[in-house]
Amino acid sequence: MQESFFPEGSLIDSPENLKCISSLSGLERAMQSGKVLEAAALMCDEDFQLVFDLGGIKGIMKREDVAVCREGDVCRDIAVLTRVGKAVCFVVTGFLRENGETVCLLSRKRAQEKCFEEYLDLLSDGDVIPAKVTHFENFGCFCDIGCGISSLLSIDCISVSRISHPRDRFRIGQHIRAAVRGRDEIILGSRGRICLTHKELLGTWEQNAAAFSVGQTVAGIIRGVEDYGVFVELAPNLAGLAERRPDLGPGQTAAVYVKNIIPSKMKIKLVIVDVDPSIRVNTDFEYFITQGNVSGWRYQPDCWEKRKIV
Repeated sequence: MQESFFPEGSLIDSPENLKCISSLSGLERAMQSGKVLEAAALMCDEDFQLVFDLGGIKGIMKREDVAVCREGDVCRDIAVLTRVGKAVCFVVTGFLRENGETVCLLSRKRAQEKCFEEYLDLLSDGDVIPAKVTHFENFGCFCDIGCGISSLLSIDCISVSRISHPRDRFRIGQHIRAAVRGRDEIILGSRGRICLTHKELLGTWEQNAAAFSVGQTVAGIIRGVEDYGVFVELAPNLAGLAERRPDLGPGQTAAVYVKNIIPSKMKIKLVIVDVDPSIRVNTDFEYFITQGNVSGWRYQPDCWEKRKIV
């Protein structure tokens, strides 16, 4: 699959984009080819039109051209206002003369329609794509998967190690990889909204466990406290179990001793050595898969005992 559309803001500083938006001739060529460009919206006027400066040429994006909406809906005020000061993608749809100056007509809606038609509608479940985290909710985060088109990544699909909030794993504006999980029943035009998953890209149990050895002492984050023990995250897709202590709670950082690694039970036994907020934990994550399709992905190792139970 060839990626040709990217999250909004990816193109704005590229030499090709800057060349196109810096002159009338560049804008005219972009209109003829239907090329998607980006520029920062300077303001929203009293008619809820977005205004741009394109190399000294005024650009106007009418309210109805700001985003793809459900059929019969009008683009909400907030959807227009929140574009101000940010990179906005668009295609050039025409030119007109206004008060003696040339005005360039822009459409983000058309750019999004092209993104659907030429990219998103062609995706299959499991396809790995680029995305950018745009905002958080308690139940997950929303990501831009191309031209400002939003997709849901639910909290249970972010990583195997459970987190209490998406901010425990991501930051706003972060560029990530994700895989298509499916389409939900929310209708965007005639399309269902694409839903994402992320944990499949962070490696299997064996791939993550291979980074640790019995006898090591490493840093981790306490993610869960149960009657039978404390779950300590060693990596986004790997957690071990330590004995419960009354002074422990989710979110604390700890130094833990790796007592045993048992692939057949998919368990890592830990001993908590120290709990201190000054313990630094590397929160960066490694992608084991960055492209292709993950529809056949399985987390458990082949030797996992439960897999043998009929």
